[in-house]
Amino acid sequence: MGSIIFSLFLLSLAFPHQTHNFFVTADSNLIQKTCKNTKYYGFCVSTLKSDPTSKTADTKGLAVIMVGIGMANATATSSYLSSQLVRSSNNDTNMKKVLKECADKYGFAGDALQASVQDLASESYDYASMHINAAADYPNACHNAFKRYPALAYPPELARREEGLKHICDVALGIIDNFGW
Repeated sequence: MGSIIFSLFLLSLAFPHQTHNFFVTADSNLIQKTCKNTKYYGFCVSTLKSDPTSKTADTKGLAVIMVGIGMANATATSSYLSSQLVRSSNNDTNMKKVLKECADKYGFAGDALQASVQDLASESYDYASMHINAAADYPNACHNAFKRYPALAYPPELARREEGLKHICDVALGIIDNFGW
């Protein structure tokens, strides 16, 4: 531990104008400042503060945290839909087809968000935004699948999950938009 502190001290002496980035943490002020530039300020603040890693994250780290939360949402929704498909005891082939399609779409949303994490790591912010936009759009394809079969009602639980993923993606995009790329 002492050698790490000593190394940081030497680094600060060698590069005094650059080391401040090593010590930038996502205290409450950084989270609030970052979230002010997003579409859903309150949601952004509460979501980021609920993740303990946000306390030591910089702005890019906050974007990665938000994307990670989106990945968890997409994966959980895909699993939820798959479980509904397995539980579906009726012989409604249209419902089974739509549930399968929706599970796949949410899986694709998770994949797109995973790609955006890689894009953020390589500072390819335009690609990160593109992948997050794609992830936000996959729930629309699911919703549209239900619309193709007027006899099928769009489940309220799925509507809630869809809205959640879209909010998460909107917040992540708002954070990335302020990177100044």
